[in-house]
Amino acid sequence: MSTLKIAIQKSGRLNEESIQILKDCGISINNGIDQLKAEASNFPLEVLYLRNSDIPQYLIDGVVDIAIVGDNLLVEKGKGIEVVQKLGFSKCKVSVAVPKTFEYNSIQDLNGLRIATSYPNTVIEYFNSFGVNVDIHQISGSVEIAPNIGLADAIVDIVSSGSTLFKNNLKEVEIIYKSEAVLAVSPKVTPEVQKLIDTLKFRIESVLRARKSKYILMNVPNDKIEQVGKILPVLRSLTVLPLAQEGWSSVHSVIDKDTFWDVIDQLKEAGAEGILICPIEKMVL
Repeated sequence: MSTLKIAIQKSGRLNEESIQILKDCGISINNGIDQLKAEASNFPLEVLYLRNSDIPQYLIDGVVDIAIVGDNLLVEKGKGIEVVQKLGFSKCKVSVAVPKTFEYNSIQDLNGLRIATSYPNTVIEYFNSFGVNVDIHQISGSVEIAPNIGLADAIVDIVSSGSTLFKNNLKEVEIIYKSEAVLAVSPKVTPEVQKLIDTLKFRIESVLRARKSKYILMNVPNDKIEQVGKILPVLRSLTVLPLAQEGWSSVHSVIDKDTFWDVIDQLKEAGAEGILICPIEKMVL
């Protein structure tokens, strides 16, 4: 039987969230401290813990079958690698930043200046699209310090909260693109391995749907059920169960967690009482 090989970041936030989503998919990983390779005990899966910047090449070469990686890295080093699922975590931006004292009006203001970055291919493509020529200084870490030590006039780097820019007296002036963790697939997977990928992807989709949703239960007068049903987004139809008290029913449904406060206000106005909101562990459609 084939084993699915997955690459994830060796350490950091992306590593932690990658391990968590695999656990939420019911996969138990037997890994010890500082292991670079680990196997799952209940799924044909082998995890390789790799340096983030190396993962695209491992995918291209077929050393690993899939990877959980930031799509900003695929834009930089993994052109042509297929993304089969956006995962919704480790969100960030790849942005242009300049010193706070820099009077910035447009991208043309950077023409002929020095740009420090860990993403040279991304920078070249972006600035060329505007007809702007820049002098690229490629560095592998602590990009944000480059303007302060005179190495560069501006930077292109990952921005999450913006606190690192603030601490280094920089300001964001352009967003090149927004990035998040994705599930990427090697172009060299076999049909047998593809079946395992489809199985894992199905589990991940179920977990992601559950993360975005809440289960809602409420007591509703029978003559208000139709009105409540118009408010609730449903998977197929409402679940309606009669209560011991005549004229009342328990109504169950699923709602989006980002909008449920607005929905609850509408439900209360429509006559719903005793509203309960519960987390959903998995949602299989």
